[in-house]
Amino acid sequence: MLIAIDGPAGAGKSTVARAVADALGFTYLDSGAMYRCVALAELRGAEEPLRCAIELANGRATLDGEDVTDAIRTPEVSELASRVAARPEVRAHLVALQRAMIATGDYVAEGRDIGTVVAPDAELKVFLTASAHERARRRAEQTGGDAEQVLREQEGRDARDSGREHSPLQPASDALHVDTTGLSIDEVAQQIVRLAQAVR
Repeated sequence: MLIAIDGPAGAGKSTVARAVADALGFTYLDSGAMYRCVALAELRGAEEPLRCAIELANGRATLDGEDVTDAIRTPEVSELASRVAARPEVRAHLVALQRAMIATGDYVAEGRDIGTVVAPDAELKVFLTASAHERARRRAEQTGGDAEQVLREQEGRDARDSGREHSPLQPASDALHVDTTGLSIDEVAQQIVRLAQAVR
């Protein structure tokens, strides 16, 4: 079974997806981490970033064997990852990797185009949202940044993600919308777990 969780930055995708995967005994796939790995490789001057080996396991990300879980969460990587993700050759390469991974078992996959592009036949599709200020506050807490600055950066990233030609950020036509504003991670995760159990 595949549960696809999509949504904009700060909606709670990663934390919720991990919690749902743990509750159901599924494997968690953070597709955004893959784009961040490509961005980090570019920042480090790799001549062919798409040839770098990316692996995700147990909530950790490795790039050519190096654990880069923390390195890919910097503001610089976040900003470039959004730009990298707009390139069709990058998306094609990583979508192929993601499809190969989710074909091997039960997954909770989160990102921006899981339900629309990577796995449009997913058994359960959820589109997470939250108010812009709530999303900025959460991201600022994660990064230690200023919430107003995060909000401005987030607005630019949202515009790029939603307006790009290839795989724009948008809910699948059959996705269930869940607004996480004011809800705890547990509340959102339990809601999705119940939906998954009903589908199964």
